[in-house]
Amino acid sequence: MNPSPLVWLRSIMVRAGVTGCAALALLGAAAGAWAQDFPARPIRLLVPTPSGSSVDIAARLIAERLRERVGQPVLVENRAGAGGTIAAAEVARAAPDGHTLFVGFNGPLATAPFLFARLSYKPLESFAPVIATVSQPHVLVVSAAHPARTLGEFIAAAQAAPGRFNYASVGNASASHLTMELLKERTGLFIVHIPYNGGPGATQSVVAGDTQALFTALVNVKPLVSAGRLKVLGIAEARRSPAAPEVPTFAEQGLANLEAPLFNAIVAPAGTVPTIIARLNREIGAILATEEVRVRLAQGGMDVIGGSPEQLAALMRSEALKWQPVIERLGLRPD
Repeated sequence: MNPSPLVWLRSIMVRAGVTGCAALALLGAAAGAWAQDFPARPIRLLVPTPSGSSVDIAARLIAERLRERVGQPVLVENRAGAGGTIAAAEVARAAPDGHTLFVGFNGPLATAPFLFARLSYKPLESFAPVIATVSQPHVLVVSAAHPARTLGEFIAAAQAAPGRFNYASVGNASASHLTMELLKERTGLFIVHIPYNGGPGATQSVVAGDTQALFTALVNVKPLVSAGRLKVLGIAEARRSPAAPEVPTFAEQGLANLEAPLFNAIVAPAGTVPTIIARLNREIGAILATEEVRVRLAQGGMDVIGGSPEQLAALMRSEALKWQPVIERLGLRPD
């Protein structure tokens, strides 16, 4: 991992024999200069999903407006693969000067260390959190023909026929897999996992009745819900989503101990000067607060999060603590 600019400068001063108050003064002046010059060139936003994905759409919406606010181009670069860890590792190795940022999500920012034996970075050590950007309503869906109309009815039906229900996921160790395993753990259900290679196959299996349920982002299934081919039983979040206010939370239906938000966030390499982090947080937060951006995101099935770098760090930490025991109990490894 690259050292921060301040660490690099400190090492040079130590070799030159500059210590004490003189060293502190030089370090303070250098930090101020780096922050003052930022951004000195185009900013790169590395997105770990393909062009046109929900993560990419939100990133490009932010990038377009960030360019206007900082006076430099903001370039979105798609680096899909390995559950988002390829792009994350590239940013972790980048110079910590604020010009290379990672647009991450739950996997590379929280669960990856428990899934990849040779991961080259540690989310809470290799990155400086900037801001949580958006969340997507994470919902449980069943086919339109399924008799259950609520979460309680689905649980009761599955408990009455242990092992006879199958559930789809978009792949081993995905959020759709882990969330159903958490539901099983909290309710004692015995439902068989059928992993698919991506969302379309998993969704169609539920529509066709080959599997009985699926956790997914609402945006992925909204057309099928609107067409009456799928039913939404609840949202695995702390509160109802502005993007889908009609969908009740699990807590409202009596299951208060299951929340599995799908979040996106922006982080910088560890060691980035705090004033640069503060500038990025302020500018991106202002973008997310505009009515136009909120409406555009809601149309894409996304809700604004925002907040401070410290709040993002707490979110990353809590998600890691939540999913580590689930992953280790299942002995999961990605496909």
